[in-house]
Amino acid sequence: MLRSLLPPAVAVAETRQDLLDELAPDEAHWVAHAVARRRSEFHTGRACARVALAELGIAPAAIPVGPQREPCWPTGVVGSITHCDGYRAAAAAPSDVVRSLGVDVERHRPLPDGVLDTVTDPGERATLTRLAAEDADIRWDVVLFSAKEAVFKTWFPVQRRWLGFEDATVDLDRAGTFTATVHGPTVAGGATYRGRWSASDDFVACAVVEPAS
Repeated sequence: MLRSLLPPAVAVAETRQDLLDELAPDEAHWVAHAVARRRSEFHTGRACARVALAELGIAPAAIPVGPQREPCWPTGVVGSITHCDGYRAAAAAPSDVVRSLGVDVERHRPLPDGVLDTVTDPGERATLTRLAAEDADIRWDVVLFSAKEAVFKTWFPVQRRWLGFEDATVDLDRAGTFTATVHGPTVAGGATYRGRWSASDDFVACAVVEPAS
């Protein structure tokens, strides 16, 4: 699903099954006391990441967790990991080609009550209303949520600062693309990202790639 959203320079590994990949010691301790579901997500995400690294010609390597719980990729590589119920994936690319990237996949079902108002502003909600009138088969609230997650995953490795949902405004279109503007009093200079999205009966996927300069 993600493969169709990403350029050829980005390696992708996707699965709908849990993979019991052997973890390195500096990976394993993060989930040593986690519940079974979290362990499965972590194991499978790291397994997908190593498959993506292999596609780039890079030997299997540990991908430990950083101080902000972000995946720490090997030197010379940027990447992103995503998981939801029934789907896990990882994407990776050489850092001399891609500066940063973010991928996110969500189940294609309505957001829980109250979440939409938390993650959107009035202008975004107006856009979602218009899009829903044009195509009621798409859960546009989930597309927007997923797009923001992909933007945040792209932003953080470069800026080393987390964003709030209010710090990014996303403009979706029906053609499978979106533009996100990062702004706000805590964001110096701002930034604009362009991404792609797709939706199936089961999942919504979003991807953002920031090319290396």
